[in-house]
Amino acid sequence: MSYLTLVPASFPPVSIIGGGLAGSEAAWQLAERGYSVTIHEMRGVRATPAHKTDVLAELVCSNTFKSTEFSNAHGLLKAEMRVLGSVILLAADEARVPGGSALTVDRDVFSRGVHNRITSHPRITVVREEVTSLPSPGIVATGPLTSDALAEAIGARLGIASLAFYDAIAPIVARDSIDEKIVFRASRYGKETMQDAAVEGAYLNCPFSREQYEAFLDALVSADQFHGHEFDQAPFFEGCMPVEVMAQRGRDTLRFGPMKPVGLRDPKTGRQAWAVVQLRMEDRAGQMWNLVGFQTRLRIPEQQRVFRMIPGLENAEFLRFGSIHRNSYVNSPSSLTPHLSLRDDPKTLLAGQITGVEGYTESAASGLLAGINLSRMLAGDDPVVPPPTTMLGALYRYLREADPRHFQPMNANFGLVVDLPEPVRDKKRKRELLAQRALEHMQEWRAEFVAATAHAGVSAVS
Repeated sequence: MSYLTLVPASFPPVSIIGGGLAGSEAAWQLAERGYSVTIHEMRGVRATPAHKTDVLAELVCSNTFKSTEFSNAHGLLKAEMRVLGSVILLAADEARVPGGSALTVDRDVFSRGVHNRITSHPRITVVREEVTSLPSPGIVATGPLTSDALAEAIGARLGIASLAFYDAIAPIVARDSIDEKIVFRASRYGKETMQDAAVEGAYLNCPFSREQYEAFLDALVSADQFHGHEFDQAPFFEGCMPVEVMAQRGRDTLRFGPMKPVGLRDPKTGRQAWAVVQLRMEDRAGQMWNLVGFQTRLRIPEQQRVFRMIPGLENAEFLRFGSIHRNSYVNSPSSLTPHLSLRDDPKTLLAGQITGVEGYTESAASGLLAGINLSRMLAGDDPVVPPPTTMLGALYRYLREADPRHFQPMNANFGLVVDLPEPVRDKKRKRELLAQRALEHMQEWRAEFVAATAHAGVSAVS
């Protein structure tokens, strides 16, 4: 899908601060509508604690965009983004690796795909510099690692202190260091997609006996962690909770969480293990595998000692160790407009994790809508938000209506969406109906606000 808005040649470039998922998506939406865009990206002149390259849209945590199934909240959000012409999902599709029903990508192929599209677009320029003030018109999409100077500028402009919590990322191990005699390939309940047809299960599974699990748990909860006043006081987002923090909540927390064995039967024994650690493919060649749900702040020697207690990983070669990093966001309900702009300047928008959405798909989706809205306002139209019967609209409603006293980042989930008028007892059927309604409403919303333009002197091509 492509749109073209007739923009005067003298119109100044629109500034996007940050070249991550949200910033790249926003820049693409604006450029496709005829606007010249400058992406200001700090990496290349100043590094961050989590990024390894200066490539746009680098994935620093997981390599999965989660489910593609419409009856899953993340799958529905992706379907809505496809209706609106997401460039991030286009690149993700091209970089896809086996991951069951999840959209899992080779992170290097994905980021390079986004980077090449953005840098080769005739209306997009990338400038490597740190920006310390807010642009107008423009979009701030600096993500969880916003620089201190820009965070201070945002806080001063909003009249509040910036908020912060901490994310932890999981280790990656080399495929040839995993013991084939112990692990087995399978997806939970045998769920596969067409992309997975060539492989026997999308995940590698490390099965635990009860005794092995208990010994592993003891080692995990007693292992040495990175400490400090800031880390100890930081509230972790539940979706990125360090595995050792989860383990401290109870002996069965992991076994009913990331290590749950349900839906996985070991073909070597014919039985379900007491607990299972799953490994997910990180690259197309299948050389790198991520420990699913094992975000950690353990010190490196402890990661080597404890995680090599996992059956099949006794000789694991760690290609990336887990780590902890800051994730900053603003209190959107108390500070931003319904379309996530400054209240004193509707043409300065925020997008991505800095707004309080959590997750790759959610961040990219907010960048997509920010790009659409800024292009509308520059053309003289009002900003718009999809109805809360859609997943994207429901996320924006949360960011507008959440209790500012207890505001926390939010993933896409069906609890955010306006309920069906009539009760449906079957959960799966209910989600299918919610998804069907959401896609219908998104198509209608696109036709009214995105695919057509109503003001004089501007044309749109779809």
